[in-house]
Amino acid sequence: FGIAPFEKIKPEHFAPAFEAVLASHKADIARITGSKAAPTFANTILALERSGKALDRVASVFFNLTNAHTSPELQTIQRDIAPKLAAHPSAILLDPKLFKRVDALHGKRDRLKLDGEQRRLIELHHMWLVRAGAKLDKKAKARVAEINQRLATLSTQFMQNVLHDEQSWRLVLEGEKDLAGLPPALRSAAARAAEEAGLPGKHIVTLSRSSIEPFLTYSSRRDLREKAFNAWIRRGENAGEYDNRGLVAEIVGLRAELARLMGFQSYAAYSLEDTMAKTPVAVAELLDAVWPKAVARAAEEREALAEAARKEGSNHAIAAWDW
Repeated sequence: FGIAPFEKIKPEHFAPAFEAVLASHKADIARITGSKAAPTFANTILALERSGKALDRVASVFFNLTNAHTSPELQTIQRDIAPKLAAHPSAILLDPKLFKRVDALHGKRDRLKLDGEQRRLIELHHMWLVRAGAKLDKKAKARVAEINQRLATLSTQFMQNVLHDEQSWRLVLEGEKDLAGLPPALRSAAARAAEEAGLPGKHIVTLSRSSIEPFLTYSSRRDLREKAFNAWIRRGENAGEYDNRGLVAEIVGLRAELARLMGFQSYAAYSLEDTMAKTPVAVAELLDAVWPKAVARAAEEREALAEAARKEGSNHAIAAWDW
């Protein structure tokens, strides 16, 4: 079924693989922009659609592994490749020769014999190029490319910091008292996790979703639920090397600058332009319409939970780790 041979793929294969497929994609684009023939749907838009397939395959395999089965070696590669993978599409999307060809087709799309799908593809490619900065001057384009590379680096570090906190935290459950409320399947999973962590005979809860969410759902130990919940929501917010708060501030600043370069008042306005909502005002109106009803419903659920807690002999106010 076209599945990658994961058992044969090693971390050291990715650097040369990325180098090869990035070069291949650049060659695809060079053939489009270097064509002396007048732009047509086939030699420009369809050629763009078909370009970079090898890059897509390598990237799909790599990010499948980094998302589901990462390692220190893969994380190092990811940090190294992130700015390169950001610079590559920037160079394509900001290529004036490419934009000239797509813009020419977009300008005469009403006169071309196109079906609905072909017309939509021309409009999409034109919009993507414009939103990437194709109409900006040379200096602004260079800054956009710098921002995109930096954002890629920051986003990668952000995700890896969260992953570090998920992997480094664990809650050791000591005996039957700590296991209260947990169903057999969850107990077995906690025992396996403990064995893998070098604690045979124990049970541990980790911050992986498959561990933390069922624990918060079933555990009868309110104090342990509170401890686990607070660890979950503070991933990437712990002082030290893996603290994401400084990264967030820089990401927000760069996004705001990018939006201004593109002619928008805010990054929200820029990101929403090509969506159904279109504007931050429309989003706010929808949220304002939904919010009162959502709050009322949440209050009903809170009271139902409080009543259930009282029946169990607890008078605590309902908190997030009870929910």
